[in-house]
Amino acid sequence: MLIMENQTEIITKVPKPSLLGMFTSPGEQFERIKQNPKIWLPLVIVSILYAIGMTLMALSMDASTLIEQGVPEDQVDIVLGITKVTIAITGILTPIIGVLISSAIHLIITKIASSPVTFKQLFSMNTYIAVIGAVGLILNTGIRYAIGGNSEIYVTSLAGLLNQDKVGVLGSIEVFAIWTMFITAIGLYKTAQLSKGLAWTIAIVFFLIGIGFTLIGSLLQGAPML
Repeated sequence: MLIMENQTEIITKVPKPSLLGMFTSPGEQFERIKQNPKIWLPLVIVSILYAIGMTLMALSMDASTLIEQGVPEDQVDIVLGITKVTIAITGILTPIIGVLISSAIHLIITKIASSPVTFKQLFSMNTYIAVIGAVGLILNTGIRYAIGGNSEIYVTSLAGLLNQDKVGVLGSIEVFAIWTMFITAIGLYKTAQLSKGLAWTIAIVFFLIGIGFTLIGSLLQGAPML
């Protein structure tokens, strides 16, 4: 009798979601997240990946970038060192804060839509989605570190394709950002159990908000909007 119970427990055990699976079978991973949401290990892994990417970005910076931004030449070395350390540390905090904010907003929307999804499920979902951006960050900053250029402009963006040297809206229209939008829509449909229409609407709105923030940042810096 005990053997049969153990066999039943093994058979009914829900498989854990996989970060790697987000690239090969995201729909399956979201189904697993709905039944067995995981947070801490994937969040640590994603944070480490972001830290690596941001460190590469920091290493790609040089004094000329800061001089162009108005930093006096006699202070540029000190400012550059502080900036590099700050960027590297920011890499650890970026995914945590981003996932927390996204999950909180998603929770409000899903509760209005009468979805049974929990905050833990949404936090897990957004943590796994964040691995897409983390890989994109490492890939792009790694390439910039090797070939040079503005590390803030992804080579996989329209700005990178057009060889622009200033951050603008075209920098937000980027392969991994669009990929994240698609994956988010699938996650909201599979894990949060929203309708396809609502899931896609939320994902697209989040994507457009990101472009909006980039536009505002460009205007404040006096940089070209595109």
